[in-house]
Amino acid sequence: MSSTVKNDRVGNGAEDDFLTDMLPSDRRPASETVSPQGWTKAFAARSSDAFAEAFAADVVLEASALTRPVEGRDRVKSVMGAASSVYESLAFTRQTVDGPRTYLEWEATAFGGIRLDGVTILTKDEQGLIVRAAIHHRPLGALLRFSAELRDRLDGVVGPEHFHQG
Repeated sequence: MSSTVKNDRVGNGAEDDFLTDMLPSDRRPASETVSPQGWTKAFAARSSDAFAEAFAADVVLEASALTRPVEGRDRVKSVMGAASSVYESLAFTRQTVDGPRTYLEWEATAFGGIRLDGVTILTKDEQGLIVRAAIHHRPLGALLRFSAELRDRLDGVVGPEHFHQG
């Protein structure tokens, strides 16, 4: 699994540079790089424990693959460990940080090459631990298959009511 950066730029470059220069340095978009952090490193490691190290004890996970939030470090790390093992490939392509929030775009494949795209929004506390993660997958068909796979892999750990049925 990779944590590569894709540098797709819209415009002629000079326009982008001009717009970036107009923003205060602490508000410039970081869309050209994805900095290594606990979240991206945990995906690379495909490890529940690596995710747990990045989470606050009361972390909340919301996701389009879930019908309701999952709460608490142990339960969320189980979901994220299972989810990371479903992906055949995953590349974080863009990142923007605004205060306590980090926005990550990503591209992935699963189930023999089916493409999934998404956005993850991480909210961190003053210590830099993730207190909320919101993960949005698309397209819908791949999302529903992903949710069903998680339901099966997490049987007995997270109740089936947390996942899409059918």
